[in-house]
Amino acid sequence: MSPLLIRLLLQKKNGIPILCEFFSNSLAQRLEKEGKLADLIIGNNVYAHVPDINDFTAGLKSALKPGGTITLEFPHLMRLIEYTQFDTVYHEHFSYLSLSSVNRIFKDAGLLIYDVEELPTHGGSLRIYGCHAEKTRLINNAVPEMLTEERAGGMNRLETYQTFQPRADRVKDDLLLFLIDQKRKGKKVAGYGAAAKGCTLLNYAGIKTDLLPYVCDASSSKYGKYLPGSHIPIFHPGEIRERMPDIVLILPWNIQAEVKEQMNYIREWGGMFALAVPSISVL
Repeated sequence: MSPLLIRLLLQKKNGIPILCEFFSNSLAQRLEKEGKLADLIIGNNVYAHVPDINDFTAGLKSALKPGGTITLEFPHLMRLIEYTQFDTVYHEHFSYLSLSSVNRIFKDAGLLIYDVEELPTHGGSLRIYGCHAEKTRLINNAVPEMLTEERAGGMNRLETYQTFQPRADRVKDDLLLFLIDQKRKGKKVAGYGAAAKGCTLLNYAGIKTDLLPYVCDASSSKYGKYLPGSHIPIFHPGEIRERMPDIVLILPWNIQAEVKEQMNYIREWGGMFALAVPSISVL
């Protein structure tokens, strides 16, 4: 079930009532009339997926008790820009959010962000804490500090975004040149991780099986299938031990430490790992 869904019927699962309906301000107002207000509203990796973020945020206010707290997690736009993480831009995301933008959306909805944390997930995320703007609440120093850091990082300047496309092109071009160079040297290359970000990267670069013959993944539901667009086949990770590639290109760079630990056996035959984002690197 999509994290965006709360869907139409009340049902019991593990003793927890679940309302299956798209969350909106109208739904929140209905819950408010029914006396179903929340002390705590949690939305982890939901906020960036919302088609109408202003209506959704108004719903958060409507559904929150006077002394309640909202906590949301979402990938941090500043880290996306900083590390050229264009491969995280795909159809599931409607928004790419900075603290500055969310702070403005919350203010317009009558909400206050009183704390923020940086998280390592998804290449750098934020967890924000919010409440009703009418409540007197001490704002943690982390909030103005992050807003200042974002301004210094150019999050409020148009040119920051205008220079992002050439940087994405550099990642694409460098990856193509790297794979072509490996092919000319007679090196064997495998991919690891049939993830959405990998599909975005490979399709943007136009990479097919001539440069990346296959990708391995830990999810058994993907075996025997193909990456969309590139039509690169997906195999069990055991294929890497069988074929002994010289290079394993890690596509989901956010779990590179885990992949390197699990597949460290490639060192036995002199194999190496490679990353394409934020720049080509051989590990």
